[in-house]
Amino acid sequence: MCWVDKFSDVPQCKTFYLKKTTPNLPGILVGGTVQDQNRYKPICQLFNNTYRFATLYDTTNRIPVFSAYTFTGSPTDPRPSQSWMIEPQLEDEMEVENAAVTHQAADADYKNKNLTLVRGQLFPNSQASDNDTWISTFTLTNSVPQDSTFKDRWKTMEHNVKNIIETDCINNNGNIEAYVVTGAVPSDNSNNTLNNRVNIPDLLWTAYCCYNNKLRKWVARAHWDIIIHIPGDAPGAYSNSTVGIRASPPIRPSPVAAPEFEAIF
Repeated sequence: MCWVDKFSDVPQCKTFYLKKTTPNLPGILVGGTVQDQNRYKPICQLFNNTYRFATLYDTTNRIPVFSAYTFTGSPTDPRPSQSWMIEPQLEDEMEVENAAVTHQAADADYKNKNLTLVRGQLFPNSQASDNDTWISTFTLTNSVPQDSTFKDRWKTMEHNVKNIIETDCINNNGNIEAYVVTGAVPSDNSNNTLNNRVNIPDLLWTAYCCYNNKLRKWVARAHWDIIIHIPGDAPGAYSNSTVGIRASPPIRPSPVAAPEFEAIF
């Protein structure tokens, strides 16, 4: 893994964003610049000497703000087993064990048997293009606590989106290609934590854009769903025309705004 001051510090890291442009999150990430660099850390996820995806990590809530990656299809080879990893560069000492981390989640946080919460990846291993990328997704900087029922529902959505991308998102070279960003909206309830350390998000959102070879134009689609149910809210989905985004139902107000999608198609 590789912690950097800005995503633009690593040219290969910018390739995970459409037109090499990061999303705008007011108060967090604006114009590619992190607003509170003591709290939010850009990570270019490096594994076996190759950059696999990008993550913006919140060291206060100990969950990722988002992970961004390029989906290019997934192999059919059997996947290797893999334990969960951490990001040593987020800690005060580089030589640190998983159980001794301060600024990020650890395996031990998920051992609370009173909570039915599991690790949920923002960049899902099911959308990794090869085995090394698959392994790289098993970092706790790419994961948030999820209720197991929610995870099953979200996994179904991921599978459906993957099928759509593989059919519709074909670039001019005839290859599958979509730019995907998936993020978490943290809870503003201080009691809504895992092991009194790790924020349990209120909801997850995901968006992708790609060139649709059937429509012969760039398109974007998005989805959001609630982890901890809030009365009056319901799962939502977005789609876009050539200009702008329309949403149904509207997003619930949150202390952390959803990213701004610019009309760059």
